[in-house]
Amino acid sequence: MIPTHPFPTPADAPIGVFDSGVGGLSVLRHIRALLPDEHLIYLADSAWAPYGGKPEEVIAERSLAIAAFLVRQGAKALVVACNTATVAAIKAVRAHFPELPIVGVEPGLKPAAAATRSGKVGVLATQRTLAGEKFLLLRDQVALASKAEFLLQPCVGLVDRIELGELDTEATRAMLERYIAPLLAGGADTLVLGCTHYPFVRPAIEDVIAGLGARDVALIDTGDAVARQLARLLEGSGLQRPGSVGHPPLLHGYTTGGVDALLPAFRKLLGMEADVETLKI
Repeated sequence: MIPTHPFPTPADAPIGVFDSGVGGLSVLRHIRALLPDEHLIYLADSAWAPYGGKPEEVIAERSLAIAAFLVRQGAKALVVACNTATVAAIKAVRAHFPELPIVGVEPGLKPAAAATRSGKVGVLATQRTLAGEKFLLLRDQVALASKAEFLLQPCVGLVDRIELGELDTEATRAMLERYIAPLLAGGADTLVLGCTHYPFVRPAIEDVIAGLGARDVALIDTGDAVARQLARLLEGSGLQRPGSVGHPPLLHGYTTGGVDALLPAFRKLLGMEADVETLKI
C-alpha cells in the first residue's frame, strides 16, 4: 500500500497518474524508468472507458473527480495520462489545483513535424482528441511553423480492443490496417500515436506497416517527454523523492471497473506487480 497521508515529507508523497483505462500505463512505464524512486498511484476509470466518444463536459467532470480523489490520497503531482482527457479537462484541473505540478499528454505533432521527410504526418487518435479545440489549435500552429501537413485518422474501437487485451489478434490487425493504409497512401512517412493506449499495439502497427510495403515510417510516442516534463517540475518545486529515504518506492492501483482487468494489465503490459482495488467515484 501507498503510505497513509500525511507523508513524512512532501517529497515522499506519491505521484497520481490517471487515464480512462489501461492506456496510461504506457506513460507510467516511462515515469517509473525515469523516476524509479517515486511512489506512484495509478487510477483507471474503466467504468467510463473509453473517453473518446463521450461529450467533453462529461470527460471534464470525470477528470476533476478523479484528480480530487488523488489529491485526497496525498498526491504531490498529477499526470493526466490520457490525450482525450488532456484536451477536454487539463485547463480545469489546473484551475482547481493550482498548487500542484500537473502534466498532460498531447499528440507529438512537433517532433513528428521535425521527423517527416515527405512533409506529411499521419495522426492516429480518438475522435474526441482530434475534434478538440486544444488539439486543432496545436495542429494549426505546428503546421504553420513547419509547413507539415497533418492527416487525421480517428481510430474508432481501437481503445476497446486494447482494454480487452487484444493486442495482436487478427481483428486488431485488420482494424489497424484499415486506419493506417489511407495515411500511407496519402504520403505520410511519420505516424503519431495520439492516444496513450496505442503504444501497447506498436508491434502490431509496425507489422501492419511492413505488410503494406512501407519503409522508414517513424512512430512518435510522447510518453518519455511526459516523464521528463514531470521530472523537471518536481525538481523545480523541490518535490523529487531522494532514493536514499524511507522504504522502497511503492505502486498502487485503483480502478472504477474490475480488478481482474487492471491487475493483469500491470503484469502483462508492464511486468510490474501492484496492489489494486476498486472504488466508486
